[in-house]
Amino acid sequence: MRPIWVVDDDHSIRWVLQKAISREGIPCEIFSSAAEVLERLETEVPQVLVSDIRMPGQSGLTLLSKVRELQPDLPVIIMTAYSDLDSAVSAFQGGAFEYLPKPFDIEKAVELILRAVRESQTEEFVEEADSSAPEILGQAPAMQEVFRAIGRLSQSNVTVLITGESGAGKELVARALHRHSPRASKPFIALNTAAIPKDLLESELFGHERGSFTGAQAQRQGRFEQAEGGTLFLDEIGDMPAELQTRLLRVLSDGHFYRVGGQQPIKANVRVIAATHQNLDERVKLGMFREDLYHRLNVIRLRLPPLRERQEDIPILAKHFLNVSARELGTETKRLSDSAIRIISEFPFPGNVRQLENVCRWITVMAPAQLVEARDLPPELKAFQNGGANALEKMAGNSPSPNLWLAESGSVLPATGTPALQTSSGMSAGKYPVDTASTDAFSNPPVPAGSASWLELLFIEAEKALESGQPDVMDALTAQFETTMIQAALKATHGKRIEAAQRLGIGRNTITRKIQDLNIDVKDID
Repeated sequence: MRPIWVVDDDHSIRWVLQKAISREGIPCEIFSSAAEVLERLETEVPQVLVSDIRMPGQSGLTLLSKVRELQPDLPVIIMTAYSDLDSAVSAFQGGAFEYLPKPFDIEKAVELILRAVRESQTEEFVEEADSSAPEILGQAPAMQEVFRAIGRLSQSNVTVLITGESGAGKELVARALHRHSPRASKPFIALNTAAIPKDLLESELFGHERGSFTGAQAQRQGRFEQAEGGTLFLDEIGDMPAELQTRLLRVLSDGHFYRVGGQQPIKANVRVIAATHQNLDERVKLGMFREDLYHRLNVIRLRLPPLRERQEDIPILAKHFLNVSARELGTETKRLSDSAIRIISEFPFPGNVRQLENVCRWITVMAPAQLVEARDLPPELKAFQNGGANALEKMAGNSPSPNLWLAESGSVLPATGTPALQTSSGMSAGKYPVDTASTDAFSNPPVPAGSASWLELLFIEAEKALESGQPDVMDALTAQFETTMIQAALKATHGKRIEAAQRLGIGRNTITRKIQDLNIDVKDID
């Protein structure tokens, strides 16, 4: 492996980092000035460069700029004792891998450097051409039904009603219906009826004559005229005012309309596609939507599934949106690690595809590395992940969850199968049993393996402990849970603490502290 280079005019900083990096089995070379680094860079390239920001001679930001010109793929970590906004912005604008304010925890600094090493070793990602991406992405069975419906309607001019939650992509489906129809060469005009003030919506739809109302200084075409020969997409049709529902019904019935203030009928050669996130059947029953208009619109109904019903599509959608965001922002495309994909795929996305697209934009701008780890995800996804920290409390309230999100692991444990948590009833966590010295009071009759999910068994264990009046139930069971998780991670990584911590989604300091606090015996773990 190529060495790590550390440049800092402070000898103590250089010495500490060199010793810490060397303990990880990685060669490290130190420099006292940017000039030394640039001279050496003419003949050698390090794995990662760690540089102070303020040094005699050339600054770390100047060095960063020159390194980006000479070795654009070299990860550079900028250190500074002056943690001000300008320094941080300048570092990231200059292309720094990460910004490390002083004083720093040496373990966290080493963890960051190791992360940069992994990034530099990752094979270069080749971005797929956008032309290869279909107009609508989806492999889930529910989306395949939508694709089949679009195919069947490709040569038809029939009116279509698209239903689905906000952000699910109803306009994309409408555009696909237009693009594959005989009207594809004509205009596609979209109008969100909920976004237009009630007083202006009639004019937006049908146009107006000059002088027909205050401010109408010239004749204006409405959306029906603009879509002549093509397709008019009326989004959020359920919010259309009652009087306009009547006018729309008349257009759909006889194919003619009048501009506001107009006297001459205008023929409408337009295919109407409507969409709504509301339950129109219910609104008809409540008298909030005309039943005759509903039947005119509901000739063919397409239901677009929410993203949570097609979670298998999330990875390919995320990849697509990351490509799009990178092109728009002129940056390299970010890639999601397995742990990040797992979290994103399990997130419910109440905002559907639109929310996923926004998440990918956030990642493109904010994630520090090309390979995006679980810790780099937006706050709402990390908060969802960390929601598992309250899972024990929820179960104590008799509300077990089908999936328990682990506060620090970034992974999901199945809600069924062999229990993964040893209890005081003697249930085994595998080869490495949990130390229950601190919870000897929790002794219950054994529960046959396979008779209940591990969450149900945990609930039983917690319930019995609470009923017996034992103190600190949460702390005791949490200690057992964390012990099991750490032992499993150490076993999976053959005792490598850094890798175990990374796979659990916690810091090296954290796993070291917990091993000590929980008195975990690691000598037999290989």
